[in-house]
Amino acid sequence: MDLKLKNEELGRKTLEEFKNAEKIPLVMVLDNVRSLHNVGSVFRSCDAFAVETLYLCGFTGTPPNKEINKTALGATESVVWKHESDIISLIHQLKQSGYTVCAVEQTQQAIQLHKFSIDTTKKYALIFGNEVDGVQQNVITQCDAVIEIAQGGTKHSLNIAVSAGVVLWEFFKKQLAF
Repeated sequence: MDLKLKNEELGRKTLEEFKNAEKIPLVMVLDNVRSLHNVGSVFRSCDAFAVETLYLCGFTGTPPNKEINKTALGATESVVWKHESDIISLIHQLKQSGYTVCAVEQTQQAIQLHKFSIDTTKKYALIFGNEVDGVQQNVITQCDAVIEIAQGGTKHSLNIAVSAGVVLWEFFKKQLAF
């Protein structure tokens, strides 16, 4: 019989070990995300997949916040995060720092995630937009690429926290040798 592991058997890093550990060359950007639960969930995914930095832009909520903490479960303490009011300025800064900037959105020229060629020698920034309107068009035009998650159902979108987890996993598994 296979037994479930106890938390102390998982071999997880301490907060200090995680802060000093190598991260995958990836930053996440949430732009105008309304749901604080989504923000907290993305914090947890950023922790799980060792993301460098989480940028919270526009009116996206920031820690400390009770609603974010409810789903982040402490990840606001482990994940490096910054608030930027102007996402266009942030995109220019990221590009100057050598990041390939990708929006996660449905556009005419979007590349399906499973067909997107992740170059493990590059640094990436992934932008996720508002739950209703998605990534703004003026942001999309500043991006180097647009990635779309293939879907087989009748709905046209996924929850932002789910989308972030799906895309992060794709990037993380390419970097498992880090």
